[in-house]
Amino acid sequence: MPILWSQGAGADVMKRIATPMVGGVITSGIMELAIYPIIFYLWRSRRLPKGGPFTGFHHLRETS
Repeated sequence: MPILWSQGAGADVMKRIATPMVGGVITSGIMELAIYPIIFYLWRSRRLPKGGPFTGFHHLRETS
């Protein structure tokens, strides 16, 4: 962020580099904290059985 407000020699070149970098960091943070968990939840909810967490595992019990 300080690069965006700099005024020294070469600041105009550094501002052009820093602007997309700061935007990418902000976008990445939003995606990681908000969008990716929603996508993961929707993806996993389609594959989980509807009857509860242990539905479909009755064949794993030992029978004697």
